[in-house]
Amino acid sequence: MRTLILLLIYIIIILLLIPVLLFCMLIRAPRPILVVGKWAMKVGKAVLGINLEVSGLETIDKKSSYVFMANHLSFLDGPLLYMLIPQPVRVILKKEVFRIPIVGLGMSHVDFIPVDRKRITGGKRSIEKASRLMRERGFSFLIFPEGTRSRDGKLQPFKRGGFFLALASQAPILPISIKGSFELMPKGSFFVKRGKIKVVFNAPVPVLGFNRDNLHQLIERVRGIIQAKLD
Repeated sequence: MRTLILLLIYIIIILLLIPVLLFCMLIRAPRPILVVGKWAMKVGKAVLGINLEVSGLETIDKKSSYVFMANHLSFLDGPLLYMLIPQPVRVILKKEVFRIPIVGLGMSHVDFIPVDRKRITGGKRSIEKASRLMRERGFSFLIFPEGTRSRDGKLQPFKRGGFFLALASQAPILPISIKGSFELMPKGSFFVKRGKIKVVFNAPVPVLGFNRDNLHQLIERVRGIIQAKLD
């Protein structure tokens, strides 16, 4: 029931924000949309009855760029992390999400990046665009290196795309460990249960000294940090 109520609330919010979105696009101002997005995620957390236990936010320098990397257990992970990260983080999303009316337009305006997973070069182009935005505008990006949500709640192998982004931008990787979201909304479920989610922001991992030849060492290090807090 709470899930349906939140869906209705979000539809109303989106309809009311159409004039705001058009005005922001006219004056080329993405920040109001990002602020409203964080507020909407807080509304969602309250309606769904999610209790958050968060630690490690002090490791984040709000003025620095990061590639945030988290394990992916549930559809809840992205919105919650977007709300928690104390800076206007951007996200790389599958291109189908951008087809959602109004929402997709807003995400494009604030420089969220679509990725075409069906094309071999799709991921490469998305990473190149994201790294350019990080270097030129100081953006941070949120990445789920597993590529998709876990089906059994366990940490899956990591894909290399997000690590290429860190190497290209030379921004440190900030690993994030999430526990509890799988139990509240596993992959394939539409309704959200009430409960507790624990989020740990781990210390940043510098990428200086890493390259394509020893990339596997960086991947193993980041994955090990995330896994340690899950255990």
